[in-house]
Amino acid sequence: MATIPVGVEENFGADDGKGQFVRVIVADTQAIFRAGLRKIFALEDDIRVVGQAETLGQTQSAVTKFSADVLIFESALTPNPVEAIVELMRQYPQLKMVVVTPSPDEQLTLELFRRGVHGVISREVEPEVMVDCLRKVAAGESWLDPQGIRWVMEAYRSQSTRPAGARSKVQLTPKESTIVSCVTQGMKNKEIALRVGTTEQVVKNYLRKVYDKLGVADRLELALYCLNHHVVDNTKVPPLPTSAPAAHAAAAGASASGSSQSVSAPPQATDPTTKLQ
Repeated sequence: MATIPVGVEENFGADDGKGQFVRVIVADTQAIFRAGLRKIFALEDDIRVVGQAETLGQTQSAVTKFSADVLIFESALTPNPVEAIVELMRQYPQLKMVVVTPSPDEQLTLELFRRGVHGVISREVEPEVMVDCLRKVAAGESWLDPQGIRWVMEAYRSQSTRPAGARSKVQLTPKESTIVSCVTQGMKNKEIALRVGTTEQVVKNYLRKVYDKLGVADRLELALYCLNHHVVDNTKVPPLPTSAPAAHAAAAGASASGSSQSVSAPPQATDPTTKLQ
């Protein structure tokens, strides 16, 4: 199959006044699927495909060069998708991950969700479902189809080794409750640290204590337990500090400026990235 180069659209990062675009990179082995997603997203006013890739190497190049909000990543891009995805999330923690599976896969879905993937979706879904998934993930929510939710709930129930009544008596401190509330809303440690005025390491320390208190193993079990037992229903998530948006905007501007310079230069013969016309 001929290589389809990674690309970036000319209106990359633009805003038409209706709100910030959701910028997407599509990484998939099938050119027809990538083309189909581009056509689907082109009908949406708030979504722009800024890059595409058909190999893991091109995907790494794309997420490095082009600023994006969401990466749609086909699990078949690599023999070890979980390992590759975890590494991508480690290197690019600001990038939200939606993994496309060839067909519904319980084991892969559970493993990906445990590792922090924001959405898992089957290639068989209808276009409007894909758009809905993308928007929710971009907004900071997690996304699973009804079957995936049933798998996750069943996995949670089967791994709960302590009586629910005993665990429900555990009381969280105000700081723990605030951090856990942020987790249930899909926030990463970096954003939580900004909101509560501490460091990522302190957030990690708090979460380890909460895991021990509630008898859960990871963020997924923590979120499910707290939602099921209404642990943080009345806990408000603190807003970002007033200086944070300005800092993020400045960083985003610098990133966009750097990206513009990199794509304006003529592509080298060995460079798999090109600018889409």
